[in-house]
Amino acid sequence: MNAIPVYNNKWKWLMLGLVFSFLYIPIVVLIAYSFNESRLVTVWAGFSTKWYGALFQDSQLIGGLKLSLMIGVLAASAAVVLGTIAAFVLQRFGKFKGETGFAFMITAPLVMPDVITGLSLLLLFISLGQYFDLFAHRGMITIWIAHVTFCTAYVTVVVSSRLQELDQSIEEAALDLGAPPWKVFFQITIPTIVPALFAGWLLAFTLSLDDLVISSFVSGPSATTLPIVVFSSVRLGVSPKINALATLMILIVSCATFLAWWLIARAEKKRRKEMRSIT
Repeated sequence: MNAIPVYNNKWKWLMLGLVFSFLYIPIVVLIAYSFNESRLVTVWAGFSTKWYGALFQDSQLIGGLKLSLMIGVLAASAAVVLGTIAAFVLQRFGKFKGETGFAFMITAPLVMPDVITGLSLLLLFISLGQYFDLFAHRGMITIWIAHVTFCTAYVTVVVSSRLQELDQSIEEAALDLGAPPWKVFFQITIPTIVPALFAGWLLAFTLSLDDLVISSFVSGPSATTLPIVVFSSVRLGVSPKINALATLMILIVSCATFLAWWLIARAEKKRRKEMRSIT
């Protein structure tokens, strides 16, 4: 009688191990070869940290990293603001004229191919450049606008799912007690959906930092993001400096993810404790 559950349990752990191995073994190999002495990334010649020193002396890679981080932070912050407003409109305003079209336009970047999105934004900026000097030369501003465009869609989905689960009776009680709608929004709704805002910001930041196709359409000679720099260098052969850069990024992202998880878990634990004290 116990043979089937044991067999299923072993099969589950086997499949889980295979999936995690497929995902993380290449990352472990990349981290290991970032300490390789040899210039060839596929030939191990001894332990060395010289490529980390060479990385910080590469002005092109460091410049692309700084630009990508700056655009990622600004694009994620703007996307959280716009995505929260869009999600609130979809979940709280009920049925209104044009709701279907609004929801479609908000979620369209989720399913639109990056090539189409990048090409359409490029044509838009070329047209605007004829009338506004701001868009005459493509650079950081055009990349930022493009990233906000598709990141807002992802944030809207994340925040909308949280608003659907939110108990509206608390908001209604505050309104009945005389609180203005703006005060209810900033003092009740926003603190309640903070975990979703954190998750949406991290997702938008990751998507912006990782984007290559759209950025290649809307960038110019004066602004080159890190994915474009890496892609250009990889075509000529993978340098160990890329492995070193990837290792540092993995470390930073892992620490940021752990911190975000800890903050979200802490906020959720506090919210549950407050709800139990109220009931």
